[in-house]
Amino acid sequence: MNLDDLAELAEQFRAADPVVEREVRVCVAASCQSSGASPVFDALVASLGDGKPACKVKGVGCMGLCSAGPLVSVADKDGDLEGSVLYRDVAPEDAEDIVASLDGPPLERLRCATDHPFFARQQKIVLEHAGIIDPNSFKGYVAVGGYAALIQALSEMTPTDVLREVTASGLRGRGGGGYPTGLKWSTVAKMPGAQKYVICNADEGDPGAFMDRAILESDPHRVLEGMAIAAYAIGASKAYVYIRAEYPLAVERLQTAIRKAKRAGFLGNKIGDTQFSLEVEIRLGAGAFVCGEETALMASIEGLRGQPRPRPPYPAESGLWGHPTLINNVETFANIAPIIREGGEWFASIGTENSKGTKVFALAGTIANTGLIEVPMGTSLRDIIESIGGGIPGGKSFKAVQTGGPSGGCIPEQHLDIAVDYDSLKTLGTMMGSGGMIVMDESSCMVDVARYFMEFCMTESCGKCIPCRTGTQQMHAILDKLAKAQATSADLALLEELCEVVQSTSLCGLGQTAPNPVLSTLRYFRDEYEMKLGGG
Repeated sequence: MNLDDLAELAEQFRAADPVVEREVRVCVAASCQSSGASPVFDALVASLGDGKPACKVKGVGCMGLCSAGPLVSVADKDGDLEGSVLYRDVAPEDAEDIVASLDGPPLERLRCATDHPFFARQQKIVLEHAGIIDPNSFKGYVAVGGYAALIQALSEMTPTDVLREVTASGLRGRGGGGYPTGLKWSTVAKMPGAQKYVICNADEGDPGAFMDRAILESDPHRVLEGMAIAAYAIGASKAYVYIRAEYPLAVERLQTAIRKAKRAGFLGNKIGDTQFSLEVEIRLGAGAFVCGEETALMASIEGLRGQPRPRPPYPAESGLWGHPTLINNVETFANIAPIIREGGEWFASIGTENSKGTKVFALAGTIANTGLIEVPMGTSLRDIIESIGGGIPGGKSFKAVQTGGPSGGCIPEQHLDIAVDYDSLKTLGTMMGSGGMIVMDESSCMVDVARYFMEFCMTESCGKCIPCRTGTQQMHAILDKLAKAQATSADLALLEELCEVVQSTSLCGLGQTAPNPVLSTLRYFRDEYEMKLGGG
């Protein structure tokens, strides 16, 4: 198969669709489903009936503004989300009014302005199909250009060509570490051995983070296509998606995507009538946060207890069952198809000098517009929180934003103008992580915030190394004393000493970064700690 063959197939899929003038798209991602999207979908189907043969109701992925769900958009068949009429907070009883408005002016009482900065300030690469295509439809994905990048790579590029484009893009791993993707892929490609593996790390465990879940729920084929391109580039024939079982909808849609892609010849043996083959399997994680660490993740896939091991050797050299292994997260793989399609230089033109492309963030906490966004690297925190996020509701003032989850730190108001990229956030004692942002207002106690994240790290510690196993317990005990105004200045000094010890001596990233929320809140909100001292 070549690109012309795929284009012909895409045209066949588009032609086979019933001719419709309008699509009523209902967000059926987990966020909207939790607000009642399924009854809304059913009510719209029932209200449409046979009276509007030129219209259809379609379930689509995440439209982003989760706080306003269930979301429904009405668009021309070929229209994107920006050109549609968007309705928010839709209830089943609104279905008849929405259907009645299809031949007239929009229903203003439910209308959500799509020229709001929440939509207008985004630049979508990873999320370009989210809210537009049916995530369960293989034909729908191909019809919008899906799998063209894979066929382009297989029919027109060598593995070296693929590696060159990914390297030129400047893409860095979106899982938190920010390691250059092209360098990682090239390292695995150079390793000897007939057996190599690709792993997609979908074990998203940060509190407040739902980027990977939403991507898989909205566009699972996009991730599979990126994995297949990666496998071709490094010489792998076997791939795994490691995803936590707490994401049942994402798992279901991923399973459907794998089955349909394999049936159509885009996974399995001799993909696209070439000599390249790739089998993809799903492995469910039991919800251990430590299994997001790549060596613990591999141990879990192998059927062992999910615990990290010292490095080196790194997975690129000796990974799954001792073979060279490439591990990237969901968002990283979702960037690959457009990089191959548009070229590495195109991707590198977006973002900052050392942080290329866009980044998907999950906005949560006390912010008006909670949801999923995608913005160019280098966008300021102030733009994200005040413009896109709509600021703090209820007339309260901003206090801090937690980035990077338990591995990150809290950023106060005086640093909101900083550009969000890998290097800038590190100067503030935090990190971008996988993309979670939890916004806090003036009512938040930063000692309580630090205690919450320390309790999370303490509970999720695998217990293998003493600094993390015992150190997080001791730090949590001191934070608990502080929260109850029972700690002394000596306790506070011991807390800082423990932070340094745990940070420098823990085996893996969980323990090494566990002190970050404490250190950052001490750095910017030390007065709140000192006000809690009362142990005599």
